[in-house]
Amino acid sequence: MSSRELVLGRIRQALASPSAVPVIPRDYRRGPHPVDLDLLVERLVDYQAVVHRSSDIPGTVREIIGDGWVVVPPGLPVEWQPARARIDDGLSPAEIAAADGVLTAAAVAVAETGTIVLDASPDQGRRILSLLPDRHICVLRPEQVVASVPEAVARLDPGRPLTWISGPSATSDIELNRVEGVHGPRNLHVVLWEAA
Repeated sequence: MSSRELVLGRIRQALASPSAVPVIPRDYRRGPHPVDLDLLVERLVDYQAVVHRSSDIPGTVREIIGDGWVVVPPGLPVEWQPARARIDDGLSPAEIAAADGVLTAAAVAVAETGTIVLDASPDQGRRILSLLPDRHICVLRPEQVVASVPEAVARLDPGRPLTWISGPSATSDIELNRVEGVHGPRNLHVVLWEAA
C-alpha cells in the first residue's frame, strides 16, 4: 500500500463515521470590564506606535508632519482637520501615497491587546487610506476604548470591512527578520483625544 492510499483510506474512514462536534462555550468574558487607558498606551508603545494625549488634534498633527499635508476621510470632524488637509473624494492611489500621512478616527480600541479597529465609517474612510500612506495618525476617543476583544467584537458590525491594527505594519516572514511597512504604514501615531 502506498502512502497516498494510506492517507486517503484514513480520510475515508474518518468521513464514514463523523464524531459529534463538542459545544464550545462562547459566554466567556462577556459584559463590560473596567477600561485601563494606561494599559492601552503601554501596549501601543510596545508595538512601536507613538502615542499622543491631546485635546488639540490639528496642533498634534502639525507636530507629527511639520509642514506636510495629510489625507482625511470625508466624515472626519472639521475641528480635527489641520490646515493642510486634503479630503479623500476619490483620490487616486498615487495621490494618497504622495501625502505625508493620513488622519482617521477609529471604531473601537482594545486596551488589553493594544489593537485599534477601523470599520470604514465616514470618519475613517476607505481601507486604502490606512494601508497605503507611510504614516497613519489615528484619533481615539476614550469612550471608544474597551477592555477586551469580546467587548470590541460586540460593538462591531461584522458586515463592514474591518481593519485590525496592532502597531505599525511589520512582518518577520523572511528569515525571521523584522521588516516594517510591508502591508501598511511604517509609522503609527495614536492621538488619545482628551476633551478640553
